Amino acid sequence: MTDRHVELKRGLRDVHVDRTQSSFIDGRAGKLLYRGYNIDDLARHSSFEEVVYLLIRGSLPTSAQLSELDAAMKASRAIPDNVIEVIRLTSRAHPMDVLRTAVSGLAAFDPDTADDSTEAVVRKGIRITAQVPTVVAAHARIRNGQDPIHPDDGLDHAGNFLYMLLGERPEPEDAALINRDLVLHADHGINASAFTSRVAASTQADFHAAITAGVAALKGPIHGGAAEAVMKMTLDIGSKDNVESYVKNLRSMGKPVMGFGHPVYKALDPRSVHIRDGARALSERKGRPQWFSVLERVVDVMEPYARKGVHPNVDFWSGAVYSLLGIPDDLFISMFAIGRIPGWTSQIMEQYAAGYIIRPRLLYNGPMDTAYVPIDQRA
Repeated sequence: MTDRHVELKRGLRDVHVDRTQSSFIDGRAGKLLYRGYNIDDLARHSSFEEVVYLLIRGSLPTSAQLSELDAAMKASRAIPDNVIEVIRLTSRAHPMDVLRTAVSGLAAFDPDTADDSTEAVVRKGIRITAQVPTVVAAHARIRNGQDPIHPDDGLDHAGNFLYMLLGERPEPEDAALINRDLVLHADHGINASAFTSRVAASTQADFHAAITAGVAALKGPIHGGAAEAVMKMTLDIGSKDNVESYVKNLRSMGKPVMGFGHPVYKALDPRSVHIRDGARALSERKGRPQWFSVLERVVDVMEPYARKGVHPNVDFWSGAVYSLLGIPDDLFISMFAIGRIPGWTSQIMEQYAAGYIIRPRLLYNGPMDTAYVPIDQRA
């Protein structure tokens, strides 16, 4: 079969591989829905726990259902001592490598590991959603010579993570901002990590294996690393007075301005609006308005490119939030993972229900029918 007989879709761009009820993206309109609910409404009104229920169970919860979910998540926050030991043994590795290893290790202690029925996957999805922040926080402290902090059942999901990471009960505004960030990251179509999770699930690999695959794919810098790259760029710029020359220099070399543009959105990323306002308020509250002023100036300088569909995305503002809260730069991708577990869970459940293996093809363009030469006759 020759090239002219096959239409290549590199990266599977714009290829629809199946139907989903998890999330909907209209890149031209700048619209994102989780199971039919607009991200604008969810970001303004919902807790992350509500969104977990929505994505995994399929509907917004009643008060009783939310209380039941909250109790189940709080009961699952603590991780086994053996997994803590694994974190200690791997503590010098990148946080995403530690997270990947720990999620895989959690499979050895989960009562439902071998059961991939719908209800078992629901239970595992809720458990891992609760456990991942504990893994991230425990590693951050262990690598700094500190003991992990036990989860606090008096705090919600976002607040408990900040407490376990930083050792102090967070200000309500800070916890609310991380809650909103997690809501905004909970699902986003069949991006690279979601696709990887689905491929693993399509082989009937167990749920922990599929989540581990998603974590592995998310680590890649052109998928999960944008927020960290934005903060490195901000530090390089230093002052808003340097923004214009910095951006012009990047563009003249054909290099991207980190945090701008998106493979799907040609209009403004709808998630970015909600985290931008929080980043502005946080920078003022923390007495570091210069951070936000640099980012705002970058947006101003990049305005001509907005007409070409190049807008700031959610990661452009998320990095500022994380940094201002004292979250280390190399944990930014882990923050993405903390929010994305329910979305992966929803899509893995869909893939299990679909029951087919994902098996695309490659178009071979190498040599054909090459004569085999015995080893003693090779030059």
